Amino acid sequence: MTWRSLVPSTFRSDRDPFKAFRREMDQFFDDFWKRPALGSSLAPFERERTIFPDMDVFENDKMFQITAELPGLTEKDIKVDLNHNLLTISGEKKVEKEDKGNNYYICERSVGSFYRTIQIPTAVDENNIDAKMKDGILKITLPKSAEALAHTKQIEVKKA
Repeated sequence: MTWRSLVPSTFRSDRDPFKAFRREMDQFFDDFWKRPALGSSLAPFERERTIFPDMDVFENDKMFQITAELPGLTEKDIKVDLNHNLLTISGEKKVEKEDKGNNYYICERSVGSFYRTIQIPTAVDENNIDAKMKDGILKITLPKSAEALAHTKQIEVKKA
């Protein structure tokens, strides 16, 4: 039996097994601090996490429509801003779980925030923007401005 047969296959690709072992140990400790704690949705020592909601953007000739999935949030948890054709949707989700028994008490708190900015490529009618929240779905309708609609030009495609 040679010493190479005692080294795990993940280390064999490296000529120096000690360097490979060091790399594996570094990765182990990096992963340890990132993984969730037992019974918690947050990693140990992590106080806040960022949420990335799923979003759909739809455009037709008259408007933009943005839909964001924000389960567990209400309209009070969300802020929507439009500044120079940049639409920003932000919010924070706070969850507190409390469980009491005869000889125990558990209270867990977690906070998650999000911040998404989307650039709107044309001017919109700022006075008629509509944002509605229903069942964890945020739906924002941004009608295009009269100026943006007037600048649309059909271009004829010719055979070369």
